[in-house]
Amino acid sequence: MGRQELGSGSDGGSDEGSDGDSLHSFHYSPKAVDIPSAERLAKRLYHLDGFKKSDVSRHLSKNNEFSRAVAEEYVKHFDFASATLDAAVRAFLSRFALSGETQERERVLVHFSRRYLECNPGSFNSQDAVHTLTCAIMLLNTDLHGGAAGGAFRRMSCAEFIDNLADLNDGDNFPRDTLKALYHAIRAHPLQWALDGETPPASTVGGTGGGGATAPVPGSNPFLDVPDQSRAVEYKKGYVMRKCCVDANGRRTPFGRRGWKMFYCTLRDLVLYLHKDEHGFRRNQMSDNLHNAIRIHHALATKATDYTKKQHVFRLQTADQAEYLFQTSDSKELCSWVETINFVCAAYSAPPLAGAVGSQRKFQRPLLPCSHTKLSMREQLAEHEERAARLEEELAALRHARDVTPHARDKDHYLVHEVGIGGGAYWRIC
Repeated sequence: MGRQELGSGSDGGSDEGSDGDSLHSFHYSPKAVDIPSAERLAKRLYHLDGFKKSDVSRHLSKNNEFSRAVAEEYVKHFDFASATLDAAVRAFLSRFALSGETQERERVLVHFSRRYLECNPGSFNSQDAVHTLTCAIMLLNTDLHGGAAGGAFRRMSCAEFIDNLADLNDGDNFPRDTLKALYHAIRAHPLQWALDGETPPASTVGGTGGGGATAPVPGSNPFLDVPDQSRAVEYKKGYVMRKCCVDANGRRTPFGRRGWKMFYCTLRDLVLYLHKDEHGFRRNQMSDNLHNAIRIHHALATKATDYTKKQHVFRLQTADQAEYLFQTSDSKELCSWVETINFVCAAYSAPPLAGAVGSQRKFQRPLLPCSHTKLSMREQLAEHEERAARLEEELAALRHARDVTPHARDKDHYLVHEVGIGGGAYWRIC
């Protein structure tokens, strides 16, 4: 169904290395791509000639030159002149089912953003600003309308929506009246998703094949230094909402810093980078690249079933006893983030080192190095199985002793956390 026509133009564009490097590459060469074939396929996709709505997105979202050419031709069939951004999004999403991994959906929305600004020059500072705002209103739609009936979830307020988008119009603020209008439009009329009677295939964990270990930089301290992100393997990325609950060493986050904030989240090796938008790594300031970075070695991501104010939320507990909540756009993204984070943690976290020894009756937590393991995948799997069994024995013995001292409580808390990580490592790697 359209496969032969798609293949006829794919000779001119092969998959590029990194999703981030080519996400915004719009200037394809006419000599390298069969433009007439791209135009024909785009027209057929728009009119659903031989295609279903659930087929369209996969032809627009591939990371190669021909797919980008098809997407460029496809969006030309839309006229967004004088339309508000939410109205344009509604018209765009009514034609096909937007599906796939976060990176794939964002590639499609990038082309939408370019077309919207082309039809409405001067409406926003740049195409990137349109893309950021488009992703923000889709997250807003999930926040306002994704919960169960009865008002059990606390919805995002208009003020919070505006605050989350501060300085994201290419360094400027979006017009306040525009954001208010978008907020109330989404609240009054939820976005509708195109369906053709078939459920789109479930997304799989992205980027979990192959080894992710990178060699440490000579002279670096793997316990303190954040690894070179330019050489790291990228596993997943996308817009999320984040809330800080517990700071490092188990200290409760001060009330003034517990609010929800929108970030563009990128998982590279054992570090979760949080930026204001998808261009954080393009800036040259190292301090900006490391701002809000979260190490995930020996971390554990779980669905936050006990958190009822918002839905599609997962909890991330880190090796330094910090705790965060992340809200995703839907249940598939929630599962994808949890599975990807846990796979990377299980596959590449270096084995713990023995804790300090002293005469005080105080539990000393083992050291959890943030460097990559030197074990092969098979050896890492065997180490997890052995460690999980050993930790479960220690936990059972501790609870059998009925020791309620602070020493025992601290050890119990540590063992429960480590059993959760080690016990699930087997199926995460498999």
